[in-house]
Amino acid sequence: MKTLLRLSRLILPLFPVMALAVIFGTAGFFCAISIPVFGIETLTRSFPFKFLILAGILRGVLHYAEQYCNHFIAFTLLARIRGIVFEKLRSLGPAKLDGKQKGGLISLITGDIELLELFYAHTVSPVCIALLVSAGVTAFLWHFHWILAAFAFFSFALVGLFIPAFAQRFSVKAGEENREKFSQMNAFLLDCLRGLSQTILLENGEKRLSMIKLKSEELSAVQKKMAADEGFTAALIEGSVFLCDILMLFVAIFLYQKNLVTFNAAVISVAALFSSFGPVVAVARLGSSLSKTVASGKRVLDLLDEKPLVPVVESGEKITNYTGAECENVSFAYDEEKILSGISLSFPKNKIIGIQGKSGSGKSTLLKLFMRFWDADSGSVKISGMEIQTINTADLRKTESYVTQETMLFHDTIENNIRIAKLDASREEIVSACKKASVHDFIQSLPNGYETKVSELGENFSGGERQRLGLARSFLHGSGFLLLDEPTSNLDSFNERIILDSVKVESKEKTIVLVSHRESTLKICDEIHKIENGRKS
Repeated sequence: MKTLLRLSRLILPLFPVMALAVIFGTAGFFCAISIPVFGIETLTRSFPFKFLILAGILRGVLHYAEQYCNHFIAFTLLARIRGIVFEKLRSLGPAKLDGKQKGGLISLITGDIELLELFYAHTVSPVCIALLVSAGVTAFLWHFHWILAAFAFFSFALVGLFIPAFAQRFSVKAGEENREKFSQMNAFLLDCLRGLSQTILLENGEKRLSMIKLKSEELSAVQKKMAADEGFTAALIEGSVFLCDILMLFVAIFLYQKNLVTFNAAVISVAALFSSFGPVVAVARLGSSLSKTVASGKRVLDLLDEKPLVPVVESGEKITNYTGAECENVSFAYDEEKILSGISLSFPKNKIIGIQGKSGSGKSTLLKLFMRFWDADSGSVKISGMEIQTINTADLRKTESYVTQETMLFHDTIENNIRIAKLDASREEIVSACKKASVHDFIQSLPNGYETKVSELGENFSGGERQRLGLARSFLHGSGFLLLDEPTSNLDSFNERIILDSVKVESKEKTIVLVSHRESTLKICDEIHKIENGRKS
């Protein structure tokens, strides 16, 4: 209930549309119920037959209007929730996302959010409609006799409340297990697809296939149990409806024999109950299906409840005049693993500062602290003399550029992949950045030039080509503080020299931090600092 109530709050901005859906749905069911009820009046009295035709037409129109409103709400909210989740992922990353399976996140953004459609389109207004229709029919039967009304109330409560509550006790845990197994399956398949070439090269296909089969069987077992529970619940609902209809018939006969109701009243009461179970049956059938939705909603809400390790600063200080960067006595650890210990470095403006050290010595971690992907455990990190935690995050991102060892490319054109560094950049600015990164000639050699499509994760380009495109982004970004983490590790000596010359030129009015294990790369640096085991040597 806590999960459903939190999900329901998102409907408040669309409350007028939800109210219309409830009105249309309730009126539509009353039209449907009126056909058999007043059909009896038509047979026994001179009741207008055209009223029944009108009720049938209205039932169709109102049902369409109700479904339109419900799905408008659902798809509007799903789009809104996707945006909220993406914003949350931005605030959590990268510190909180490094340990999460990407396949699980994809499953949450796609499958889990999509399942919320059942709640928004087929749960909220149907529950309201079921309550209103049940109350209306109960009041209608009270007009004939209170016993008929009481029995109708009991029937609606049994089918629409007690049976779903009973079934829900068994289905909630299975629903959560189903979504968890489904997420694990997605994550494993994504790993298999990304590592397909390695699987083929190492002849590891049979093992991978057996693991996929095992995970599929585990998921299938949970789904079979859920299907069995759904079948049992459906049988229980239909059996209860049939039993209530039969008992209502006997109650009406008994009251007629005791001269407590007229013959017409007895027949109309039975017809009214027979035709009014639609709304409560629709709600009752949601029980087992809703368990998956609740599990998905809980996963989405759990993500939204996560607190970022590094909070975004929206009203902090702004960098109006970049003057350099420094860190003083900085220490940092991933969980219990100490990475940096008492590091103090200065990165003045108009200088290229080199950082050298073995793998795992903390070089890349130091750059991430300057990017504020993490906060240092102790010590201070400053940009232009200001503590990095006090600087407006958006302003900080404008001041810094960061080129990692692995460049991430999006499934878009080359031009758009570079333009993300400066969205209003002209083609001339993009070409200039690509020339500095020694990648312009390569792009021009492609059939579609800058309009060439990049495949998923940039797999149609080599590591060196991706790296040069990443450098082009950083040159286009034009920030005052440029952090380069092994920027030429995948390049040959010729392209490395061209890029380093460009870096040298870029150092005017900038601070450039160059991390590399190559002596040849670090020759352009004005200063070189060595880091060993998390300490400056």
